[in-house]
Amino acid sequence: MTTEMPTGTSSLPAAPSWVTPLLRTARTTARVLAWTVLSIAALATVVPFLWMLGVAFRTPADLYADPARLWPDHWSVSGFHAVFTQLPFLRLALNSIVFAGGTTVLLLLIDSLCAYALARLRFRGQNFVFWVILLTLMVPFQVMLIPLFLTVFHLGWLNTFQGLIIPRSVSALGIFMLRQFFVKIPRQLDEAARVDGAGPLRIYWRIILPLARPALASLFVIQFMALWNDFLWPLVISSSTDMRTLPSALTLFSSTSGVDHAALMAGAAISLAPLAIAFLLAQRFFTEGIAATGIK
Repeated sequence: MTTEMPTGTSSLPAAPSWVTPLLRTARTTARVLAWTVLSIAALATVVPFLWMLGVAFRTPADLYADPARLWPDHWSVSGFHAVFTQLPFLRLALNSIVFAGGTTVLLLLIDSLCAYALARLRFRGQNFVFWVILLTLMVPFQVMLIPLFLTVFHLGWLNTFQGLIIPRSVSALGIFMLRQFFVKIPRQLDEAARVDGAGPLRIYWRIILPLARPALASLFVIQFMALWNDFLWPLVISSSTDMRTLPSALTLFSSTSGVDHAALMAGAAISLAPLAIAFLLAQRFFTEGIAATGIK
């Protein structure tokens, strides 16, 4: 036998009067705690950049008098002058553009082909290959540095652009991101294209890639920033200043006689400026691509 509740009345007893102020206090405390954590994280991110800019405009005497101070007492542009006069700046900037841009474009092509095969084709060992690629995400690049260097050495590619670009033109992270995006595209599009006589490569080029523009844009931003800031590989693979990138060439400001901190920080600030501009211009595509691939 069931008992029907009268309409227009609540089945739960009314909350005591002290519950509402307690819930309001808990929400306010959580909001204050969240703002406090976010403020600390923002300060931890911004303060190093401010210190870098401050050191770039300081003289050595001013820096050694109080290294922790953010802003100089006496402003100086000697650090920026050293960057443009002691380094072949235009050559280094061109090397960075060729290395980061060329490697990123090649990486997008190879990663998208691998991701297309793993997401849209069917072949034996497909899942095994995907899990092997995922496992390589756990291997740091420093572990693969010596085998890659020996390979490039035996190919005769040391101190060349192909030695800089080709070994870095595949990314397990990129394959994973694009594969996750390609899986979500309806397979009816492939079947309709096959009915019209399209093969796998035509489907990849004419249907899958245009639909994957947000994911490709976000991967381009991620990889371009990582490669532009790459310090280790260009430093190892190049033996002359003319083949170095901007970050790796900054080591020339340190020697056995000391480190020119102002020039070093000025060079770091200059090398970061194009990245900040590129990120601000592509920020919308970056967030859309990250949301579309489901990586949060």
